[in-house]
Amino acid sequence: MDATETSPSPVNPTSPVTLPMALSPSRASDFMTCPLLFRFRVIDKLPERKSAAATRGTLVHAVLERLFDLPTGERTPTSAADLLSPQWERMVADDPELKELAEEAGGDEAWLAGAVNLLERYFRLEDPNRLEPAERELFVHTRIGDGLLLRGFVDRLDVAPDGALRVVDYKTGRAPGPAYEGKALFQMKFYALVLWKTRGVIPRRLQLIYLGGESQIVTYDPDERDLRATERKVAALWTAIRAAAERGEWRANPSRLCDWCDHKALCPAYGGTPPALPRVEVVEAAETVPGHGRPTVAAEVVVADPD
Repeated sequence: MDATETSPSPVNPTSPVTLPMALSPSRASDFMTCPLLFRFRVIDKLPERKSAAATRGTLVHAVLERLFDLPTGERTPTSAADLLSPQWERMVADDPELKELAEEAGGDEAWLAGAVNLLERYFRLEDPNRLEPAERELFVHTRIGDGLLLRGFVDRLDVAPDGALRVVDYKTGRAPGPAYEGKALFQMKFYALVLWKTRGVIPRRLQLIYLGGESQIVTYDPDERDLRATERKVAALWTAIRAAAERGEWRANPSRLCDWCDHKALCPAYGGTPPALPRVEVVEAAETVPGHGRPTVAAEVVVADPD
């Protein structure tokens, strides 16, 4: 789960905008998908509609994180379902607008039923009573190259008795087809790269747990060559982002994904006009836990709750 950014208010186009030298898997993915989408989200900070699927995913992630607070033997589908209501109430208290999603689904009971289904699928894939995660919702970060800060939240980190690391990410959607597998693996390799840099150990396994569609577990075992290639890719992405900021050129990249984009009406590829582009200033990224503002130590890992 990549929860390093919130949805801030739109910027004032007459004021300069700072672009921190930082990338998370989601923002890197945005630029690879469409540089203009990256601009809309990071530079213009345009608001986006709340997604029912994404919100339900956040809820399920929260439950799976807290499930491991229960003693071994008590981590059951019923216990997980019992955690849904208090977690949903917490989310609504933080953001009352989320209540509208439940109302559109027919009320809290109907809304939570979809989350119960996803949790039941989880238990068919994995027995949490046989696991004791070393970390949950782990914020990881490190700097590479000329100071680019890589950061993100790892859903779960398992450590074997021999010290081997397994990075686990929960996905409440369906497993992607071959054309989109690379995007999910890029996210996991990104996390593996940061962990390698901070802990000096290459994770032995990257594990994606897909709860939607035909629920399944997808694994990948990276090696040093993989992670060095990922580091070069991330550095090249930042070079391209910085060049786009300096030139003020954020090109659109039309694709099938445009049908789900909240900003399609503003896209020149579809006859739209983007907002006035503010002046962009690239600045060093602060080493803080996103959403908390607390300083952290460079090239270390810290445990924190997400937004």
